[in-house]
Amino acid sequence: MSKKCYKLAPNLTICRILNGMWQVAGGHGYIDHELAIADMLRYHDAGFTTWDLADIYGPAEDFIGQFRRRILKLKGKEELERVQSLTKWVPQPGKVTRSFVNENIDRSLRRMSVSSLDLLQFHWWDYNNPYYMDALRYLSDLRDEGLIRHIGLTNFDTERIQIMIDSGLRIVSNQVQYSIIDRRPEVKMIPFCLEHNTSLLAYGSICGGLISERYLGAVEPSTAELNTASLRKYKQMIDAWGGWDLFQKLLLTLKSIAQKYDVSIANVATNYILAKAAVAGVIIGDRLGIVDHRNDNTQVFNFDLDKSDCYAIDAVCTNANNLFEIIGDCGDEYR
Repeated sequence: MSKKCYKLAPNLTICRILNGMWQVAGGHGYIDHELAIADMLRYHDAGFTTWDLADIYGPAEDFIGQFRRRILKLKGKEELERVQSLTKWVPQPGKVTRSFVNENIDRSLRRMSVSSLDLLQFHWWDYNNPYYMDALRYLSDLRDEGLIRHIGLTNFDTERIQIMIDSGLRIVSNQVQYSIIDRRPEVKMIPFCLEHNTSLLAYGSICGGLISERYLGAVEPSTAELNTASLRKYKQMIDAWGGWDLFQKLLLTLKSIAQKYDVSIANVATNYILAKAAVAGVIIGDRLGIVDHRNDNTQVFNFDLDKSDCYAIDAVCTNANNLFEIIGDCGDEYR
């Protein structure tokens, strides 16, 4: 299998850079519908065939449905089969019934124009509400019926996944924030995943674009200057991690490594996380029709960081705060 691909399950192989669709939900500039679909086709043609989305990401599931119909019309069924669409179900906590689960999954199937969901990633906002276990059992039934191929999670902590595994639930992945800045998965989650043959899908690995040449040597931006929801979110993470001055030292180190391989700072940050144990792929958000990262993303697969590169990156991070101690395990920032 090529460096670009990862076998998430026996019958599900994904691209290791996933196209993230949170950006179509708002907070990242106006997304023109037709320009977005045209851009999705260009990402597909460049080999980026895996899409990460959610029922709550505005029109994301509808975009996938239209994109799939467009590919079928333009390129045929064989090309359509190259597409993987990994969606999420993010219900408001409350009592969960079988019919409620069925209705929500049916809606995603219709919106995405698929007969079976490749991967349904389940998120739950409140651990004190115990119905998430009922939801997962009903989802497992739908998997057994063929409406869902595989079940994954989004932003669950290690303790809760242990409960699921102990209850006999089959989970193939957990989507978590993981970057050079945010290494919380390394404390409990990765050892657990290695023991239980579970993979991680990492997001936030380039901190919404902050880990890039654009911010190298830049004066610390104000909140008003951070013009996307991603930039504002990950600037807060950098503040908790160690602040702007330490972040500049990290960017300088990443730039030196990037020059060595003739790649971008974002490429180095992505490569660093892709090389970590249990990581199946990194999700890079797409502002469809606005910004094009296809050519840059391709460079991630053209080099491998050596031990000296990783040592230099890790040396900067020894001066940072421990986010596991500050925030807690994976996903705890949402609860």
